[in-house]
Amino acid sequence: MYREHILELYKSPSNFGILENVTNEVTEYNSICGDEITIQILVKDGKISNVKFNGSGCVISLVSSSLLTEKIKGMKIIDSMKLEKKDVLKLLRVPINRSRIKCALLPIQAMKKALK
Repeated sequence: MYREHILELYKSPSNFGILENVTNEVTEYNSICGDEITIQILVKDGKISNVKFNGSGCVISLVSSSLLTEKIKGMKIIDSMKLEKKDVLKLLRVPINRSRIKCALLPIQAMKKALK
């Protein structure tokens, strides 16, 4: 059931696209597999009022980006910076093997770098 959800998000990811008038933006690249994710964030009053991502990559990196952007939308910056590896893996709800961990964590690394 969760695997089907992952494939659906890969085909139609949430928050995929370009955000206008961004306040924070960063691109992260996974040199191991070639995934590249750009996170664009609009911050207002210490909160993430809007967020989008774009780029290319494997199923895991794109789905992780989709799920993470949904999670952080509306969050206070201070709370989003507290998110960790376990939080991203919990969002995915499928086992991720060692070789794919970097793919799954690419979006959170980009988000944290963008918000510093």
